[in-house]
Amino acid sequence: MMDIKVVIFEDNDELREMIFQIINISEGVSCTGAYRDATDLEFKMRRSQPDVVLMDIEMPRITGIEAVRVISEKFPAVLVMMQTIFEDSEKVFDSICAGASGYLLKNSLSDQLIPAIKELKAGGAPMSAGIARKIVSRFQEQNPYIERDDYKLSVREKDVLIHLSKGMSYKMIAGACFISIDTVKSHLKKIYEKLHVNSKSEAVIKAMRNRIV
Repeated sequence: MMDIKVVIFEDNDELREMIFQIINISEGVSCTGAYRDATDLEFKMRRSQPDVVLMDIEMPRITGIEAVRVISEKFPAVLVMMQTIFEDSEKVFDSICAGASGYLLKNSLSDQLIPAIKELKAGGAPMSAGIARKIVSRFQEQNPYIERDDYKLSVREKDVLIHLSKGMSYKMIAGACFISIDTVKSHLKKIYEKLHVNSKSEAVIKAMRNRIV
């Protein structure tokens, strides 16, 4: 199996170097680019060809949220995980809306970075339930009169969605539901179609917003 190719965007030189070293001494992942800002973003992305991007929210010149929007539009197959110092719900909310698939606190990088990268690539959505709830609350504040709708999801599809909302990977969901990984993927495809979404984070947020999970 080929390594997961990771690109880092982080303006703190020491932290960027630490992340680079953690990735390159770990099995199953490799760093193909490490940058202090997101200028010339499209060029950097094409040169590095990442599977996963680790994106700092706060960067000079171009913010991480602005960069995520570009990546989501120009490189839709690339997964983006935001790096934050605090669980700032507003900025995480904005980054998820821009297309990010998860977030990781910088103070947990040493022990959670590699598992989070692998989980993201395997179909998980690294994000605490607490921050997910805050994001949903933001949606509800903006749309206080939205109608509840279960989108005609089956019982099994709701089960899969509940596990997905907890940040579980395809493998973990398969184990919890006693089904195969391929069946999980099949359920998720139907869930995306019924919810009219294109990503795990969108599905989770819409499900919570409508109180499906």
